[in-house]
Amino acid sequence: MNNKSFDEVRTKASVRPVSARKVAAAVEEFFVRNRTWLSWVHAAMFLVFLGIILVPVFLPDPPGNATPLTHYTTFTNYLLWGLWFPLVFMSVIVTGRSWCGLLCPMGAAAEKANAYGPKFKIPRWLSWEGTPVVSFLIVTIIGQTVGVRDHPEAAAEVFGGTMLAAIIIGWLFGSKKRAWCRHACPIGLLLGVFSRLGAVEFAPWTRKSTTEGYTDRGVCPTLIDISRKTESRHCIECFRCVNPSAKGGVHLEFRKPGKEIERIRDHHANPVEVWFLFLGTGIALGGFLWLVLPIFQKMRQSLGVWSIHNGLTWMGQPGPAWLMSVHPERNEIFLWLDFVMITGFMTGCMVLLAVVLAAFTSCSSALAGRAGGDGTFGSRFTELGYQYTPVAMVSLIIGLGGKLFEPIAYTPLGIDGVHGAKGLLFVIGLLWSIRLGERILARQGVAASRRWLPLLPGLIGTLAVGLGWWPAIFGLMK
Repeated sequence: MNNKSFDEVRTKASVRPVSARKVAAAVEEFFVRNRTWLSWVHAAMFLVFLGIILVPVFLPDPPGNATPLTHYTTFTNYLLWGLWFPLVFMSVIVTGRSWCGLLCPMGAAAEKANAYGPKFKIPRWLSWEGTPVVSFLIVTIIGQTVGVRDHPEAAAEVFGGTMLAAIIIGWLFGSKKRAWCRHACPIGLLLGVFSRLGAVEFAPWTRKSTTEGYTDRGVCPTLIDISRKTESRHCIECFRCVNPSAKGGVHLEFRKPGKEIERIRDHHANPVEVWFLFLGTGIALGGFLWLVLPIFQKMRQSLGVWSIHNGLTWMGQPGPAWLMSVHPERNEIFLWLDFVMITGFMTGCMVLLAVVLAAFTSCSSALAGRAGGDGTFGSRFTELGYQYTPVAMVSLIIGLGGKLFEPIAYTPLGIDGVHGAKGLLFVIGLLWSIRLGERILARQGVAASRRWLPLLPGLIGTLAVGLGWWPAIFGLMK
């Protein structure tokens, strides 16, 4: 909406169900009244976080029959990979990036450090839109090579190192802002993209333009110009910009999940986000498949033989423990050969899936243009790329947060129940992606009778993602 008055927006908002308005107002009132307590919540979360990542390092290894209820290390591992990881991603559908603003200890620590730092101007290399993409790819690969899911030392390194990076960047750059959350957090961009599916939005009563605003002034810690706010991805829902008694500012409202992506052209469609969806899904898929596919071991053996024949003896030596898993006491020692193979395999999967999804999205964009879709090929490509958001999110939950489903195996449903729950979740993601693709095509002006053809490549693309995650759905874990 362009240059609409406060009264016009109020009138439009008044057509929403009264119950939804009352709930939104009640939520606003609660958090505005209690937001001074958030610093205590952040402090508590910081201590809990340290207890989860540091204490297991000093404990003896759990026995083979340990469960989350019998050993603290197993308990914290389940907290990280069975609850925190999948539930944070799933929560964005209901509450957006509320984790970031209300609970995340890293962002809060970064902002706290900023109060004591030199407050340098945020440099261009940090504000570059590709920085969080690079951050995510590096952390994901390092997490695999050091064994972040298996070794408490690796979890302390990856999560503790990320915390340290957040504090350093927060201390150095910006003034009363969260430069880390906006520009560098490896999980922030992922949650930001998925938050576009969310059922909540913090919207300005009077929006000055449809161009997303960025400013180092104002109350927003993630540098959003709230009067020009059009998208959800940078909003961490800290409620600082919400003032129910003011006629201006921002208000909380509920919306249909996925609405922002259905109308993505009105919410700053960004090609960087689309390519991140493609690349991030691919790198995460590679991080799973190297564990389960026999072809990985065959490729490893072939590379090992080749390196010996060519005198590359260093490939057979273990590397530094901070870069790869070196745990002789647990019978796991990675060589440089393993590091090269894991990194190369994950990168290869990333490139392959990105190429596949880009190819199918290009087909959809071209066919949409022939079917009467407006805009340029590039704009249609970017908009249609967002249709993969649900299936990408579900894939990450199933593949990397699979521990969430393990308790089902102890019910009468057994292992079939685990497979069924994963399969059902993926089908929901698949159907939702197809629905979003259809809605995006409608917004591009493609007639209903002609949408099936440009929609077909998107369907094949979502199935390609599902095929890659097939081993995760049916539990073929190492």
